[in-house]
Amino acid sequence: MYLVYADEQGNVFDHDSLYGLARSGDMIVEIMEDELIPLPDGATLVGLPSTRPVGMDPETGEMQPLPGNVQAVGALLPQGFTRLCLPGYIKTDKEYKLPLFGYSAVVWKDGQFYVTARLSDDPEKWNPLNCDPLDLKNGVKRLREEYPENRLYEHLSNCALGYECLTASNTFLNRWEGAVPVSYSCNAGCFGCISEQPDDSGFVSPQTRMNFRPRTEELVEVMLEHLKTPESIISFGQGCEGEPSTQAKLIIDAIRQVRERTDMGYININTNAGLSDHIRGIVDAGLDLMRVSTISALDDHYNAYYKPRGYTLANVEKSLKYAESQGVYTSINYLIFPGVTDREEEVEAMIEFARRTKLKLIQLRNLNIDPESYLGLIPKAKGDILGMKQAIEIFQEELPDVVIGSYTHVPPAELARAKRKPSLL
Repeated sequence: MYLVYADEQGNVFDHDSLYGLARSGDMIVEIMEDELIPLPDGATLVGLPSTRPVGMDPETGEMQPLPGNVQAVGALLPQGFTRLCLPGYIKTDKEYKLPLFGYSAVVWKDGQFYVTARLSDDPEKWNPLNCDPLDLKNGVKRLREEYPENRLYEHLSNCALGYECLTASNTFLNRWEGAVPVSYSCNAGCFGCISEQPDDSGFVSPQTRMNFRPRTEELVEVMLEHLKTPESIISFGQGCEGEPSTQAKLIIDAIRQVRERTDMGYININTNAGLSDHIRGIVDAGLDLMRVSTISALDDHYNAYYKPRGYTLANVEKSLKYAESQGVYTSINYLIFPGVTDREEEVEAMIEFARRTKLKLIQLRNLNIDPESYLGLIPKAKGDILGMKQAIEIFQEELPDVVIGSYTHVPPAELARAKRKPSLL
């Protein structure tokens, strides 16, 4: 398991003698064989600026930074894969903040790259290699011409072609889960927000947030165009917007109009679920799926990251319980970070949260963040750090009825047959 590093020009090398190491939180750790899988299709190797890779002498066990003008290398994993360790590095410039991506440790072994990761879901639908550029361009052209006044299609075309967002791309390819962004405002100040950062944050947002309020008819056009197969999903709440439930009236009107015309497919919302009354109205309008973003089931950790405005984690739990009671297929978008998610107290709290809310699905998503900034923000560990592999195995054992995956699923067949109807109230 040899150390992988890059020069200043971005050329990647494997070391001829030093073994690769990883990080769990702020600790440099050895990589275990059972944590490694071959580099998946669709993964990307990237250099980590202002870092120095750390390797281990296999004969002495001594850990040492690599000298010279070199930098650590990390892997960005495609959907469906969960990282187990961070790259092993130390920063040469402690003020520098790494771009907002989820970096995984990578090594060279048996003539190929390996990463510290596990397969958490079927990656086929979300493999970037399965998004044909020509098909996408034709899809964008077709829908822009068919709906020339629809600003959502204009906005999503940049997300698909410029940012290469797969959910936005699906909207133009009329397949699987498509996007329908709705909100330019948010009721949280997430530390790692990928669409809007304060000027003094030191981060550069990888996406630009939408800056208009769509009309109901624009939403309805996108939704009806996409909901044409039994397994199609259209989702409010994208990386290019704020919190969708802040536009609850718009969403409620759109859902009701769509469900008057078709019962095909599933309507989903990706939300922080803090506005419990707004979520209740959206659920009653005919919502099918709800995915709630969270980083922790502990108040101090949750509040440090999300900086909620006018709501608490208790409101989030209330929203999940109500949605589940009304037949909505509920899940969480669980932002995971090795050395934090696998803390003993974090695992115990999340298991109890899942049981109380009767979650159906936990979507493991790699947190895109500068590690040092995140670790300096949140509470220190109180118990043992179990390791991500063991933490996930504990979730599987303690929550046997909860699916552990990586992205939104349609409900099982028995639940799909009992597809809920909008409330008439």
